[in-house]
Amino acid sequence: MTEARIWKTDGFVDNDPWQLIDADAPLNLSDDRRLIVALERYLELSDEIRQHAGRIGVQVLPADDVSRLAPHLSDLPLIAVTFPAFNDGRAYSQASLLRARHGFRGEIRAVGDVLIDQVALMLRCGIDSFAVSNPVALKRLAEGRLPGIDTHYQPATKPARAVGTFSWRHAS
Repeated sequence: MTEARIWKTDGFVDNDPWQLIDADAPLNLSDDRRLIVALERYLELSDEIRQHAGRIGVQVLPADDVSRLAPHLSDLPLIAVTFPAFNDGRAYSQASLLRARHGFRGEIRAVGDVLIDQVALMLRCGIDSFAVSNPVALKRLAEGRLPGIDTHYQPATKPARAVGTFSWRHAS
Protein backbone atom coordinates (compact mmCIF):
# COMPACT_ATOMS: atom_id res chain seq x y z
CA MET A 1 0.00 0.00 0.00
CA THR A 2 1.12 3.54 -0.72
CA GLU A 3 2.33 5.59 2.22
CA ALA A 4 -0.20 8.21 3.29
CA ARG A 5 0.28 11.83 2.30
CA ILE A 6 -1.44 14.67 4.11
CA TRP A 7 -3.75 16.81 1.98
CA LYS A 8 -5.56 20.03 2.91
CA THR A 9 -7.70 22.28 0.70
CA ASP A 10 -4.62 24.27 -0.32
CA GLY A 11 -2.68 21.16 -1.39
CA PHE A 12 -0.40 18.46 -0.07
CA VAL A 13 1.58 19.10 3.10
CA ASP A 14 5.27 18.31 3.05
CA ASN A 15 6.97 17.36 6.31
CA ASP A 16 3.80 16.97 8.37
CA PRO A 17 4.95 16.91 12.03
CA TRP A 18 2.24 14.52 13.25
CA GLN A 19 3.03 10.86 13.84
CA LEU A 20 0.38 8.27 14.64
CA ILE A 21 1.92 5.92 17.22
CA ASP A 22 0.98 2.40 18.24
CA ALA A 23 -0.69 1.76 21.58
CA ASP A 24 2.46 0.22 23.09
CA ALA A 25 5.01 2.64 21.58
CA PRO A 26 6.87 4.86 24.04
CA LEU A 27 5.59 8.39 24.39
CA ASN A 28 8.76 10.33 23.52
CA LEU A 29 8.24 14.09 23.67
CA SER A 30 11.92 14.97 24.03
CA ASP A 31 12.20 16.35 20.50
CA ASP A 32 9.82 18.41 18.35
CA ARG A 33 7.69 15.46 17.27
CA ARG A 34 3.93 15.69 17.54
CA LEU A 35 2.25 12.45 18.49
CA ILE A 36 -1.26 11.13 17.83
CA VAL A 37 -2.32 8.60 20.47
CA ALA A 38 -5.43 6.49 20.89
CA LEU A 39 -8.30 8.02 22.89
CA GLU A 40 -7.97 5.58 25.80
CA ARG A 41 -4.24 6.20 26.08
CA TYR A 42 -4.75 9.96 25.98
CA LEU A 43 -7.33 9.85 28.77
CA GLU A 44 -4.91 7.79 30.93
CA LEU A 45 -2.09 10.35 30.60
CA SER A 46 -1.27 12.63 33.49
CA ASP A 47 -2.43 16.24 33.20
CA GLU A 48 1.20 17.34 32.99
CA ILE A 49 1.90 15.17 29.94
CA ARG A 50 -1.52 15.76 28.35
CA GLN A 51 -0.99 19.53 28.23
CA HIS A 52 2.47 19.22 26.70
CA ALA A 53 2.55 22.37 24.56
CA GLY A 54 -0.07 21.18 22.09
CA ARG A 55 2.10 18.34 20.82
CA ILE A 56 -0.29 15.49 21.54
CA GLY A 57 -3.27 14.70 19.35
CA VAL A 58 -5.90 11.99 19.66
CA GLN A 59 -7.10 9.27 17.31
CA VAL A 60 -10.71 8.25 17.77
CA LEU A 61 -11.95 4.93 16.45
CA PRO A 62 -15.45 4.53 15.04
CA ALA A 63 -16.93 3.15 18.28
CA ASP A 64 -15.33 5.82 20.51
CA ASP A 65 -17.52 8.42 22.21
CA VAL A 66 -16.05 11.81 21.29
CA SER A 67 -17.92 13.50 24.15
CA ARG A 68 -15.29 11.97 26.47
CA LEU A 69 -12.86 14.49 24.96
CA ALA A 70 -15.05 17.51 25.76
CA PRO A 71 -13.09 18.60 28.88
CA HIS A 72 -9.81 18.41 26.93
CA LEU A 73 -10.68 20.03 23.59
CA SER A 74 -9.00 23.35 24.37
CA ASP A 75 -5.71 21.46 24.87
CA LEU A 76 -5.92 19.42 21.67
CA PRO A 77 -4.48 20.76 18.42
CA LEU A 78 -5.54 17.72 16.35
CA ILE A 79 -8.09 14.90 16.44
CA ALA A 80 -7.81 12.10 13.89
CA VAL A 81 -11.13 10.41 13.04
CA THR A 82 -10.82 6.91 11.60
CA PHE A 83 -12.47 5.55 8.47
CA PRO A 84 -11.65 1.80 8.62
CA ALA A 85 -13.59 1.08 5.41
CA PHE A 86 -15.39 3.10 2.74
CA ASN A 87 -18.79 1.97 4.06
CA ASP A 88 -18.21 2.93 7.71
CA GLY A 89 -19.39 6.52 8.14
CA ARG A 90 -19.30 6.91 11.92
CA ALA A 91 -16.33 9.29 11.64
CA TYR A 92 -18.57 11.74 9.73
CA SER A 93 -20.79 11.94 12.81
CA GLN A 94 -17.81 12.22 15.14
CA ALA A 95 -16.40 15.15 13.16
CA SER A 96 -19.80 16.89 13.06
CA LEU A 97 -20.27 16.44 16.80
CA LEU A 98 -16.79 17.74 17.57
CA ARG A 99 -17.41 20.90 15.52
CA ALA A 100 -21.10 21.67 16.12
CA ARG A 101 -21.86 20.33 19.58
CA HIS A 102 -18.47 20.59 21.29
CA GLY A 103 -17.07 23.65 19.48
CA PHE A 104 -13.72 22.08 18.60
CA ARG A 105 -11.66 24.54 16.53
CA GLY A 106 -8.48 22.52 16.07
CA GLU A 107 -7.60 20.33 13.13
CA ILE A 108 -9.71 17.25 12.40
CA ARG A 109 -7.88 14.74 10.23
CA ALA A 110 -9.42 11.81 8.34
CA VAL A 111 -7.26 8.67 8.56
CA GLY A 112 -7.84 5.21 7.15
CA ASP A 113 -9.78 4.49 3.98
CA VAL A 114 -9.99 8.03 2.53
CA LEU A 115 -11.44 7.87 -1.00
CA ILE A 116 -11.68 10.75 -3.47
CA ASP A 117 -15.48 10.65 -3.78
CA GLN A 118 -15.88 11.12 -0.04
CA VAL A 119 -13.53 14.07 0.48
CA ALA A 120 -16.14 16.74 -0.34
CA LEU A 121 -18.57 15.21 2.17
CA MET A 122 -15.81 14.96 4.79
CA LEU A 123 -15.08 18.67 4.32
CA ARG A 124 -18.77 19.49 4.93
CA CYS A 125 -18.62 17.59 8.23
CA GLY A 126 -15.71 19.70 9.48
CA ILE A 127 -12.74 17.52 8.55
CA ASP A 128 -9.94 19.74 7.31
CA SER A 129 -6.98 17.44 6.66
CA PHE A 130 -6.71 13.99 5.13
CA ALA A 131 -4.17 11.18 5.36
CA VAL A 132 -4.54 9.83 1.82
CA SER A 133 -2.96 6.60 0.61
CA ASN A 134 -5.42 5.53 -2.10
CA PRO A 135 -3.59 5.90 -5.46
CA VAL A 136 -6.65 7.22 -7.32
CA ALA A 137 -7.35 9.78 -4.59
CA LEU A 138 -3.71 10.88 -4.54
CA LYS A 139 -3.70 11.35 -8.32
CA ARG A 140 -6.99 13.26 -8.43
CA LEU A 141 -6.03 15.54 -5.51
CA ALA A 142 -2.65 16.25 -7.13
CA GLU A 143 -4.51 17.24 -10.30
CA GLY A 144 -6.91 19.46 -8.33
CA ARG A 145 -9.88 17.31 -9.34
CA LEU A 146 -11.96 17.35 -6.16
CA PRO A 147 -15.49 16.10 -6.82
CA GLY A 148 -18.39 17.95 -5.30
CA ILE A 149 -22.11 18.37 -5.22
CA ASP A 150 -23.45 21.85 -5.92
CA THR A 151 -26.76 21.49 -4.09
CA HIS A 152 -27.16 20.33 -0.50
CA TYR A 153 -30.44 19.72 1.27
CA GLN A 154 -29.19 19.21 4.81
CA PRO A 155 -27.31 21.54 7.16
CA ALA A 156 -23.62 20.87 7.69
CA THR A 157 -20.75 22.05 9.83
CA LYS A 158 -19.13 23.80 6.88
CA PRO A 159 -21.65 25.94 5.02
CA ALA A 160 -22.23 25.48 1.32
CA ARG A 161 -22.31 28.51 -0.92
CA ALA A 162 -25.56 30.41 -0.55
CA VAL A 163 -28.08 29.75 -3.28
CA GLY A 164 -31.03 31.33 -1.46
CA THR A 165 -34.31 29.92 -2.67
CA PHE A 166 -35.48 27.69 0.14
CA SER A 167 -36.76 29.23 3.35
CA TRP A 168 -36.17 25.99 5.24
CA ARG A 169 -32.49 25.90 4.33
CA HIS A 170 -30.58 26.95 7.42
CA ALA A 171 -26.93 26.78 8.44
CA SER A 172 -25.87 25.06 5.25
